[in-house]
This record gives sequence, structure tokens and C-alpha cells, in this order.
Amino acid sequence: MNIKKIGMTALAASLVSVSAHAGSLSVSGSASINAEGYSGENLNGGTTFSMGNAITFSGSGELDNGMTVSVSYELDEGSNDGSTGHNVWDNHSVTVASDSMGTLVFSGHGGSTAANSVGNAGGDIWDTFDGARGAVTAVAQSTAGAGNNSFFYTLPTVMDGLSIFANYKPQGASGLGGATGLGVTYTGMEGLTATIATSDIEGANSGTSGDQTAWKVSYAFGPITAAVSQSEYDVGTANSDETTSGMSLSYTLSDEMSLTYATNELDSANSSETDAEYAAISASYTAGGMTISASMKEGDNTDHSTNTNADFEYWSLGASFAF
Repeated sequence: MNIKKIGMTALAASLVSVSAHAGSLSVSGSASINAEGYSGENLNGGTTFSMGNAITFSGSGELDNGMTVSVSYELDEGSNDGSTGHNVWDNHSVTVASDSMGTLVFSGHGGSTAANSVGNAGGDIWDTFDGARGAVTAVAQSTAGAGNNSFFYTLPTVMDGLSIFANYKPQGASGLGGATGLGVTYTGMEGLTATIATSDIEGANSGTSGDQTAWKVSYAFGPITAAVSQSEYDVGTANSDETTSGMSLSYTLSDEMSLTYATNELDSANSSETDAEYAAISASYTAGGMTISASMKEGDNTDHSTNTNADFEYWSLGASFAF
């Protein structure tokens, strides 16, 4: 009997009738200008310019029973609904929280599983390169997707320095879903944060079903923060398994300036494929409400091959303004 799945289902069902009327919504966003470019064999991406194109509407209030309810909607020009391709609301969610109940987030879009919430210590450098690049289609990290209309629950505090969280993906019309996940974060030692979590992968058949387990440890000592992480994606088809590793080393030079070096590695279980490797150096400077950021990234074997046209370089420069 899957007690974890029954418990999450019962919790979600007990809250389906909760509703609240937000008195007002606030709007947040940023003003930014960005420049970036790619280069590689058989690819000259040139330089492209862009500006921030997303705003978030949010509101919250407290109910008579002491619960705090908040709602968030992100409007992003780059999003689409997956069928018509029209611009629509991107990430949106409702959060219900109290000291005794914990925090439940229902995500209409943009939800996370317990394993995915652990994050990559290297900062998902691969995400800069995945998709079509010249004659190469670079691979993306394999994960247990939460999907739309999913739940993420953080339990009330059980002891200082310990947080327990879980996710639940209801079964959809296709019969897929009903997936759960569970994770733990420990912050009981000064400067240390350690997280481990696992989530189900519900595919169309046994070959695409399995689980994802992820862990991450970070330690901050003075101006230096070091972090390492690993994610194990394990499904019935062995050649589809993948291990994603990441690390980062950050140095805060001052209140205004910081530097970070990070790496990612996507290790395929398919013996005929080569590990995809990534590295990045980034810096940021903040003064008077303005942040200047710059990065240089490199991706090798981005489609799990040793072909020279699967190696790319990327650079970016941006300025954002807070007001």
C-alpha cells in the first residue's frame, strides 16, 4: 500500500473547496536590456539583443480561520499553451499556509516535483545550449516533470533545522500521473544546507516509468560558497537513464560584486554516448538600483557525440534596473 500517495491525495482532496477573494493584486517586474551570442563550428549566432518581457501579478490575504492564501500569475511574452502557440499566462499558483498545517502550493503551471526542487548546484548551464544549434540538437536534462495542476506541500516545522516536503501529481485523463515525491532539507549547522529528495516518474509504459533521486549540499564560509549536486534519473529502459552532476564556487568580493564558477555534466547510461560537459564563469555588479551582469559559458558534446560541431561557446551581457 502506497501510504505516501494516499496521504497526499487525502490532503489535496481536503482543500479542493478552499477559495478566497483577493482584495487587490500588485504587479512586479523588471526593466532590463540584454545582449548575447553563440559561436561554434558551422554556427555563428551573431549578437542578439532583448529586454525583459515578463510581469507577475500577486495578491494575498488572511482568512477568518487564520490561513494565509496567496495567488500569483506570471504574464510572459515567450510562453505558449502548447497547442495553439498563443501567448498566455505562464507560471501561476495558489498557496494556502498556516503554522499548524504547513504550506500547500497548487500550481496550474510551473509546478515542481520534490526531486526537481533540489536544483542543480551548477545552475542548469545546459539549459543555455539545449535545442537546435546549427546542425546539432543539444540534449536537455531528463527529470520527473510535475506537469500542470500539481501539488507541492511543505510540512509544519518538526524540529529546528529540518524541513520535510512532498509533491503530488494527480492522474490525468490519459491515465498517467498519480505520482508522488518526498524530500528533506537540513540547515542545523551554520553555513550548511543539505537536501535529498526522490520523485516518481510516470510514463506511458514501464520502459519510461521509474524515479528521480537528487541531492545537493552547499556550505558558506565567509565570502565563499561552495555547492555540489547530483540527480539520478532511472527508468525501465536502461539506455534512457541519466546522471546529472553540478558544482559551483562563488566568491563575494563586496556587497556590490560577486563572481561564480560552475560546471554541469550529463552522463548518459547509453555506452555509445559521450558525456555532455558544461562550464560557466559569471559576474555581477550592483550599485544604486542597477545590476550589471556578464557570463561566458562553454558546452562540449552537447548532443552526447564527439563531433566538433556539438561544441559551443556562449557569452552574455545584461543590465537590469530596480525602481
